[in-house]
Amino acid sequence: MKRGFALLSLAFALGVAGAAGAPLQGGAYAVPALTAAALAALALLFLLVCPASREGLIGFLLFFALGVMVYSTSALTAPMAVRPGWGRAARGALRALVARIEALPFAGAHTAPLLRALLAGDRAALPASVTAAFRASGASHLLALSGLHLGVLYLILSRLFSVFGNSPALRRLRSVVLVLLCGGYTWMTGGSPSLVRAFLFVLIAETLRHFPGRRHGLTTVLSIALTLQLLFAPRVVSSLGFQLSYLAMAGIALVYPQLRGWYPGSGRANPFRWMWNSAALSVSCQVFTAPLVALRFGTFAPYFLLTNLLALPLTEALVCSAVATLTFGAVGLLPPFLAPLTDLLATLLVRSLEIISTM
Repeated sequence: MKRGFALLSLAFALGVAGAAGAPLQGGAYAVPALTAAALAALALLFLLVCPASREGLIGFLLFFALGVMVYSTSALTAPMAVRPGWGRAARGALRALVARIEALPFAGAHTAPLLRALLAGDRAALPASVTAAFRASGASHLLALSGLHLGVLYLILSRLFSVFGNSPALRRLRSVVLVLLCGGYTWMTGGSPSLVRAFLFVLIAETLRHFPGRRHGLTTVLSIALTLQLLFAPRVVSSLGFQLSYLAMAGIALVYPQLRGWYPGSGRANPFRWMWNSAALSVSCQVFTAPLVALRFGTFAPYFLLTNLLALPLTEALVCSAVATLTFGAVGLLPPFLAPLTDLLATLLVRSLEIISTM
């Protein structure tokens, strides 16, 4: 069942992508020979995966056709209008966040600009040398607001709210608050395709959490999110951020469990297992995203493994420290060690990437 749903979701996504690649001819979308060939290849793929399922093949082809139709008809409908007041409120909230970051007593020259980039998506104040170090070391994705940033914030909020108890009523209330906060952050920061993907993950995961007795893996959540995002915004399929975000998650869902299982033994306290899991996560993402990056930009980061082993934990720690600093600073109870700790983490992150970029 899970594999069948994932295949139907894939068929729908490829139908949308196939229609996106079709040229406009006479005011209507014409599916070119490449799309027709893709349809035949997908039918063959389904037969190989599910050779005895004729009904499944029909469903697969129907979902592919549905994807083509959804993208094609999206050109005939006007995009949903956003009330001007909502846009002004989002920009005001974002400016308030940037102002709060600038008001904190950071000693490091790069700390506030880096936090503005990581938390607000504002890279205007970031020095060109720092941006170049991120780009050369293969860590540019850390500067663009993405699912990684929302995921870290979601984990912070989940752990904070877990201290209030675990009764059924509190779990439901916690899910509602988490979804509202993550949705508010996504809206405030502009709702990039990768952030919307991460928000859908939060929404779906928190919803499925309240259906005990059924196991819902990452593949299920990924398939539902992909279908929903393309159903309501099919033109996002052409966005590089959308493509990289879902390819990275596909790598984590399909490759990471296999690589993680290669390490012998168990135990969370084992630092070598932690290093192996981190490397496996990085490789899993690269397997799916590196070909697209190479195709679009003609580049490949040779030290991506070293970059991710150093930069990802430092970025997560920096975001956690920054959120704590912002929270305590907003209520006037900032501990004297928090701002220096955030400065130290920002300096370590920038310095490590500068070293990697010169290798």
